[in-house]
Amino acid sequence: MRHPLAPLLATVLLMTPALADDDAAGFGPAGLLSGKNKQDLPPITLSAGMPLADAPWQLKSGTYYEVEIEGDGSQELALVGPEFFRAIWIDEIVVEGLEIRPLGLDSVEFDEAGEMEIGFIALKPGRYFLKIPGTTGETQRLEIVIE
Repeated sequence: MRHPLAPLLATVLLMTPALADDDAAGFGPAGLLSGKNKQDLPPITLSAGMPLADAPWQLKSGTYYEVEIEGDGSQELALVGPEFFRAIWIDEIVVEGLEIRPLGLDSVEFDEAGEMEIGFIALKPGRYFLKIPGTTGETQRLEIVIE
């Protein structure tokens, strides 16, 4: 005996082919994390007196990004941007081969030389920034736009 909702379920499944293929352009389930949806961002270097970035970031909501952040050890430096970190979903932070999957983030800090990689999906459109705390210079701030 067939379930009375079987024809309806079959119709819904036929009408949503993107759900059956996460490689489709529609980025079905898990497609947001697929290689086709990933972009690498220019690295950020934390160094005493040096600019954070060459240009602002223009991000697209729903795209997966990876960025490398390197502290050169010239000074103990942090990077803050709580509004930006709440506008993204962080997949992982990798530090010396250790993968960290946080629920949220306000800042990162380098007490000595090292590097980390952050993988995230841009979610909430708007204008944001990352900056070195306590600084006011334009070169110590990275402007970010999520469209």
